[in-house]
Amino acid sequence: MRIGLIGTGRIGAFHAGVLARHPEVESLVLADADATRAARVAGALGAEAAPTVDALLGHALDAVVIASATAAHAELIGRAAGAGLPAFCEKPIALDVPGTLAALRAVESAGTELQLGFMRRFDAGYRAAREAVAAGGLGRLHTVRTASSDPAPPPAGYLPLSGGLFRDCLVHDFDILRWVTGREVVEVYANGSDAGPAMFREVGDVDTAAALLTLDDGTLATATATRCNGAGYDVRMELAGERDQIAVGWDDRTPLTSVEPLGPPSPGKPWTGFLERFAPAYEAELGAFVRLVRGEGANPCDGREALEALRVAEACERSRRERRPVALAEIPSAGD
Repeated sequence: MRIGLIGTGRIGAFHAGVLARHPEVESLVLADADATRAARVAGALGAEAAPTVDALLGHALDAVVIASATAAHAELIGRAAGAGLPAFCEKPIALDVPGTLAALRAVESAGTELQLGFMRRFDAGYRAAREAVAAGGLGRLHTVRTASSDPAPPPAGYLPLSGGLFRDCLVHDFDILRWVTGREVVEVYANGSDAGPAMFREVGDVDTAAALLTLDDGTLATATATRCNGAGYDVRMELAGERDQIAVGWDDRTPLTSVEPLGPPSPGKPWTGFLERFAPAYEAELGAFVRLVRGEGANPCDGREALEALRVAEACERSRRERRPVALAEIPSAGD
């Protein structure tokens, strides 16, 4: 199998390493807006480097992995579809619903596959939680809590390109909430704070946010996120039902300290970031993509799943700005 990878920044270089080690990937071609960076990563992995995306797409590929800057995702998805190539793309497809819908139409028209990079679906803890909910062991689910906390803010230059905290960070929580519970969000009420570093206020973003989400069966969920969690990288989910409750992301590296006299000890080595915390999940999602390309498995997270997570993020951003509850019916969908 010959795979082309576009984008060799932090996550792109990580994906390239995973693909270079995969036994079914015979050759790998890399391209980046910074051709020198692509050549450097390719050289370290024994891969090929293409000077441009056009050159990469001319390499008789079997599939494309897109890990470029977010603003280029939709165009590259369309180009891959136009070339008849299945594509894996890091989230999001686009930073707005119209751009996402246009990319999905291109994929549908071409009859190709698009898998989105929501890696939490491949994490052992989240998979176990999904199975527990489906098996009914928790009883009627009444409350879900999610938290996504970064240890430090991203570079200031990233913020205007990110789409904001709801679309860039909490979209993972919205996707995994739908996937674990099997339910849809019908209404949100969200707020955010820009009381931290000034760079967030300067671009109209927030460094901390919270959302109350109502699911279609009446289950209530809260989702919180911050860019300023000095204790470490903290991503968790708690699910409470009438019979039992469980937690994902709670282990001896969770950056949380109990102040109870008999509480567990402080973590000796807190998680430092998403690549460390979710490395096995990132590898598993690319393994699933290779199987998809080979015709050996179904698409585990197609573009319409990404659209639904983005619709929740859009509703939360609208709620924050307009300071009111927002029904998901207000946000355009694939059927509109």
